[in-house]
Amino acid sequence: MIQFSKLEVCNLCIAMAGLSLEHPWAFAFGLLGNVISFASYLAPIPTFYRIYKSKSTEGFQSVPYVVALFSAMLWIYYALVKSNESLLITINAAGCFIETIYIVMYLAYAPRKAKVFTAKILLLLNVGVFGLILLSTLFLVHGEKRVVSLGWVCVAFSVSVFVAPLSIIGRVIKTRSVEYMPFSLSLSLTLSAVVWFLYGLLIKDKYVALPNILGFSFGLVQMGLYMFYMNATPVVDGKEGKQLEGKLPAEEHVVVNIAKLSATPEKNYSNEVHPVTEMAARAAPRSCAAEAVAAPEKEAVLTVDVARPVQVVV
Repeated sequence: MIQFSKLEVCNLCIAMAGLSLEHPWAFAFGLLGNVISFASYLAPIPTFYRIYKSKSTEGFQSVPYVVALFSAMLWIYYALVKSNESLLITINAAGCFIETIYIVMYLAYAPRKAKVFTAKILLLLNVGVFGLILLSTLFLVHGEKRVVSLGWVCVAFSVSVFVAPLSIIGRVIKTRSVEYMPFSLSLSLTLSAVVWFLYGLLIKDKYVALPNILGFSFGLVQMGLYMFYMNATPVVDGKEGKQLEGKLPAEEHVVVNIAKLSATPEKNYSNEVHPVTEMAARAAPRSCAAEAVAAPEKEAVLTVDVARPVQVVV
């Protein structure tokens, strides 16, 4: 029976990852990036468990999962073209599998209109756009130019994904509320960006390193805003007495007691005598506020969807 030492096993794993034995730190950061990114891919499980239990998508959107699938497909193609990028292939292959499961579950429980919209986005992005990139890079460019052109396509897409959370940052500043931007999510995405940046730097792959500089920068900004506004008083729209509209964490519900919000005290007229005309006027339909008092108090539960940040594994 052949036996291997721990050092030989480690060297074998590094060689299987497509890395030179001169870059053990690159393998370490790539492996750590796989672990962090895999955990990020599993983050929506509670959301889809709730969808499964309720047999309804509850207003959640499919776009983040379709975009995440496209991103994983794009980076797998880049890793295959460049070669010696096994760590990129492993995590993005896992991402393709997981995101496909999410999309299938979404299609199973979504209303017809949402199903049609999701199918259109899948055909447009994951079939049309990816097919166009695949064919153009295979037949229009060759050799090293293929890697360069595909690398810049991946960088452009990753940058566009990282820029997307700017709207959330603006809303946090506007409302002075961090409920739209969970700290744990910002921290995990920042750590992922740091790890993959170091991986790209060590293997001297600028297409992997560059977009993660932007991801790391936005992550620091998000965590800084969280620390600044975590104890701040949220801005309230004084006209309607409601907090400014925005996205709430995916697992939260807003419970609005409509009867209590609209109720106004009614006067007791049982022991008073009034002219017939006044009594006739009182017999007219009551206001919405009075109807809310007369009806049993019910709680309306409003489920608000949050756009899930797309996991970009580069």
